[in-house]
Amino acid sequence: MLTLYGHPISSYTWKVLAALYENDTPFEFVTLDQNTYPDFLAKWPLGTFPVLLDSDRKRMVTETSVIIEYLDAYYPGRTRFVPADFDTALEVRRWDRLFDTVGTTMTKVVMDNVRPEGQRDPIGVEAAKVAVRKIYTVIETQLADRDFIVGDSLTLADASAAPSLWYGTRNIPLDGAFPRIAAYLDRLKAWPAFARAVKGSEPLFHMYPGA
Repeated sequence: MLTLYGHPISSYTWKVLAALYENDTPFEFVTLDQNTYPDFLAKWPLGTFPVLLDSDRKRMVTETSVIIEYLDAYYPGRTRFVPADFDTALEVRRWDRLFDTVGTTMTKVVMDNVRPEGQRDPIGVEAAKVAVRKIYTVIETQLADRDFIVGDSLTLADASAAPSLWYGTRNIPLDGAFPRIAAYLDRLKAWPAFARAVKGSEPLFHMYPGA
């Protein structure tokens, strides 16, 4: 039995949920809140999420990309998120990290929005925006002749792109300067597995300043 611990509005949780939904992988989802978090901390003292528990194999798996690779290996489905070809797999992992960087850098902007006046960091926020826009430029170039970020089918890189760009473009808008990214994000929003992850979080959108 697979159990995923996470939070419905977490972009990293969305990434794993989309992979699970894509392959119709059976699992139980535990929402982390004031009631469930103490038990979760007892299992994983670092407190980061999502975390996958596999009771059949007696394994705990942390880190979103590692979780998805674990699912590829032990619970495969119609979509293989990391290709078997080594060189292609390296490209997928490289772009996966880049999209995760969008998410972590964008968080600087989000957290600044909830700081009280007088404690905000406009210089740090501007630096984060500049960094993300540089990444947007790289992504825009990559999408010049393709529907997916690597190869001609859905991969881990796209699973990473979906939540990162969904949240990222709300906090650091494309402003019409990146039409290929805009079209790519529309395709990702239409991906049924990702749309399902987003839909499940809608009742809690009010909790996220960038939603």
